[in-house]
Amino acid sequence: MTMRLPLSKDNFATIISVYASTMTNPDENKEAFYSQLASVLSGIHRTDKLLLIGDFNAMIGRENHKWALVMGKHGITKCNSNGELLLALCSEFELTVTNTMSKQKDERKTT
Repeated sequence: MTMRLPLSKDNFATIISVYASTMTNPDENKEAFYSQLASVLSGIHRTDKLLLIGDFNAMIGRENHKWALVMGKHGITKCNSNGELLLALCSEFELTVTNTMSKQKDERKTT
């Protein structure tokens, strides 16, 4: 879903809500999803404030030195194939994975 909202005279916000392919889908499906999303992002006005939200089924890992402009230093877990695709997309469109900018509570249970 894409929505463009007026903020003021010549300022707009575009909100894109997505649900990505799950990790069990074939790589072709995942790549098709990110390709379609890149196509949508290409059509967004460069001056718009952009919010890309949703469930990306992605784990982007902790290697923030490779993605310094995309993620902060608080990534968790290991990167999966959806994470790699998400990081590449964010890099291409100068987006940031915001939940990596501040420390998150680790709610995983250990036994």
